[in-house]
Parts: sequence; C-alpha cells; structure tokens
Amino acid sequence: MRLVLAVMSTFLLQGCVTSLVKNVVTAPVKIVSKTADVLTTSQSESDEKRGRQLRHREENIGELARRREKARERCADGDKDACKKAADISEQIADERDRSY
Repeated sequence: MRLVLAVMSTFLLQGCVTSLVKNVVTAPVKIVSKTADVLTTSQSESDEKRGRQLRHREENIGELARRREKARERCADGDKDACKKAADISEQIADERDRSY
C-alpha cells in the first residue's frame, strides 16, 4: 500500500515540480520582455501622441484665428488698439504654425 502511494505521489508531484521549474526558468525572460515593453514606445502609440499634438495645435490656431477676426472687425470700426492686437495675433498664429512637434 505504501509503495502504491509513493509511486502515485511521485507521478502527481512531477507535474508540480515541472510547473515550478518552468516558472522559475521563464521568469527572467518575462521580466526582461515586460521591462522592454514598458520602456519603449510602439509606432501606434507614437502616432497617437503625434495626432493629439496636431489636434491641439489646430485648436490653438483656430482659437487665435477667431480672436484675430474679432480684432480685425473692431479695427475696421476705427479701434487702433484692435489693429495692433490683430497684428500680434497674426504673429502668434505664424509662430504656432512654424512650431514643430
């Protein structure tokens, strides 16, 4: 009876030992690959970031263009300060367009 239990436990424990050895052996590889994944940026992540930056830039340019248009309207009505403000905003728009991301 003891012999049967010893033989059966040996077979049952082989699976556990094999699983444990497999986990111990593959752990460093998993750690290295996870670290590399965290430290690097994929092409799609880079594209998404670039897209967000471009959308943000276009929103800024749109807001500046609306402010410039209002200043130009006031300038046309004779407001000298508005003429200067419109010119300043035009420069800001040019700077925003020239800015590289």
